[in-house]
Amino acid sequence: MSGSTAGDPTGRGAVAAVWRIESARIVGALARYTGDFALAEDLAQEALAEALVTWPRDGVPHNPAGWLLTVGRRRAIDAFRRRSALDEKYAALAHDLGEGGATSGGGPVDADDVPWDPDQIDDDVLALMFISCHPVLSREARVALTLRVVGGLTSDEIAKACLVPTATAQARITRAKKALGAAGVPFEVPTAEERTKRLNSVLNVIYVIFTEGSTASSGDDLIRFDLAGEAQRLARVLSRLVPDQPEVYGLLALLELTAARFPARTGPDGEPVLLEHQDRRRWDRAAIRRGRAALARAEQVGRGLGAYGLQAAIAECHAVAPSVEETNWERIVLLYEALGRLAPSPVVDLNRAVAVSMARGPAEALPIVDGLAGSDAFAHSHLLPSVRGELLARLGRADEARVEFEHAVRLCGNERERAVLVRKLGDLSASG
Repeated sequence: MSGSTAGDPTGRGAVAAVWRIESARIVGALARYTGDFALAEDLAQEALAEALVTWPRDGVPHNPAGWLLTVGRRRAIDAFRRRSALDEKYAALAHDLGEGGATSGGGPVDADDVPWDPDQIDDDVLALMFISCHPVLSREARVALTLRVVGGLTSDEIAKACLVPTATAQARITRAKKALGAAGVPFEVPTAEERTKRLNSVLNVIYVIFTEGSTASSGDDLIRFDLAGEAQRLARVLSRLVPDQPEVYGLLALLELTAARFPARTGPDGEPVLLEHQDRRRWDRAAIRRGRAALARAEQVGRGLGAYGLQAAIAECHAVAPSVEETNWERIVLLYEALGRLAPSPVVDLNRAVAVSMARGPAEALPIVDGLAGSDAFAHSHLLPSVRGELLARLGRADEARVEFEHAVRLCGNERERAVLVRKLGDLSASG
């Protein structure tokens, strides 16, 4: 070991940092060697646990990723030994490892070689993404497994991200691995045809992760920066892995352009700042440039924008506008209409109604919102009554607006958003 000094208390921090950066490649390499995705993930977790004990005590190795991979591969050999499977697979693993070195299971470990170029994203990570988002898994399982094997998050972090107890997150991951094993899902990059079929599932998982990060559904914080940032990282990785898919760039553009507004979306105490009150000088101009570049790439690669690309185009309208009043709301209405035809949903219709209210006035938007009143999508959501309350307030129908805002307050799970709704109620009362 030649990293930090023995007994260095920062060893645990080094483990966390290396794991977050290299975990996907480590799991991928172990899966390729063993041919067993579930076993590989378990082996990687065992290596992580050993590092948490060893590195703070003995110091961080000079090649941390190689250390973790070596321990994982040695644990693989132990597993095959326990199964009495001293066959060609064991022999190949043993030969590849070079057993003349240290003993497995707690002996000294030093690894000089890592079987990947640290500057090159390889097919192992791509395989992990598509396996984690396999159609045999539920959406909840896909999110949890992606955060674990591709994002490198711990069970506690995944539980917080998914708003469930840690035991539930662990159970989802365990069931997901069992389901993949039972279905005989091989560790490989899907064929081009299969990849195209399953790409939307991968994109959807990343989008769901970002959505929860950008506006937390519950809790005291409006934005979960860690979660949103992880989704952005996954989208960037995916854009490098499948550079010929326009919707990958569309999603990346959407995430970059949306995250660009994060610095201005909350005030000094974490309270939400509505779009019309945001200081646009605080928007992240570098993120806007990245997002617009990704959107341009989506347009170049594809024959037209997909659902994520259209949402990115809407976000671009906001990003380039000097103010709310100078925003091209008519273009946003047209983009939402196109999105509604391509990917119809009540949420798209509600957002279109908001755009219509800004472009043409609340009276034209209200019938659209009223038409969504019976939608199951908003049965437990504060979004519909909050938008309806806003439109009614702008039309001078204060009593009706008050009823809607009170309903929205009851349904809202995020403390910061609820405070905004309460403040709007107070404004209605103050205005008579």
